Amino acid sequence: MKPFAQSALILVAAAFGTSAFAQAKAPEPDYTVSFNAGAVTDYRYRGISQSRLKPALQGGVDFSHKSGVYLGAWGSTIKWIKDGGGDANLELDLYGGYKGSVGDIGYDVGLLRYQYPSHKLAVSPNTTELYGAVTFGPATLKYSHATTNLFGFANSKNSSYLDLSATFDMGDGWTVTPHIGHQKVKNNGAFSYTDYSVTVGKDLGNGLSASAMVVGTDASKTLYVTPAGKFTGKAGLVLGVKYSF
Repeated sequence: MKPFAQSALILVAAAFGTSAFAQAKAPEPDYTVSFNAGAVTDYRYRGISQSRLKPALQGGVDFSHKSGVYLGAWGSTIKWIKDGGGDANLELDLYGGYKGSVGDIGYDVGLLRYQYPSHKLAVSPNTTELYGAVTFGPATLKYSHATTNLFGFANSKNSSYLDLSATFDMGDGWTVTPHIGHQKVKNNGAFSYTDYSVTVGKDLGNGLSASAMVVGTDASKTLYVTPAGKFTGKAGLVLGVKYSF
């Protein structure tokens, strides 16, 4: 065999050997841990402003196991507790659940706890919800059920939220997500409402993303108001930026 041919075979063998070694050394991880931090021009939750129609800082951490089990924590600055006579300026969400699939249908079941440290409200806003969701193609239908009073509403245990959303990949890092949901506040019917939104997202690369959301509700304009009388469920544009790592 000529020296050139021998060298070529050695290089090819080394390349394949290195590739095989790399694949053998990089199996699917048993779990992943990720973090995120960001800001929005208005923190809207189920269509209602939690930050008095003003900007909010947000961040969280997520643990995901390859079995489908996940845990996470997420927080945001808020103003509505103080507007209601309390003293909390932070919302802390703790959640855990399981994701899986049956054929082409994905499912997600779990528990979510909304915590408002040092809230000092007469009726605790701390809320626990059980949830279940099914996904087919781009669409997701989700049901959430409160096992406690809901966000400080008296005698509101067994309140519920049903929402339908879809995520469409438009290519080049762009997504469009329409959403509609209905919040039922048990024994407090005047506070029940429907919310809607359309969000356009853009993956900017290197863990950075941006979003623009048009959101609105048909909530009561006399019940969902700031101390200054501003309607917290009004239609508006919310901009956001997030860094994930």
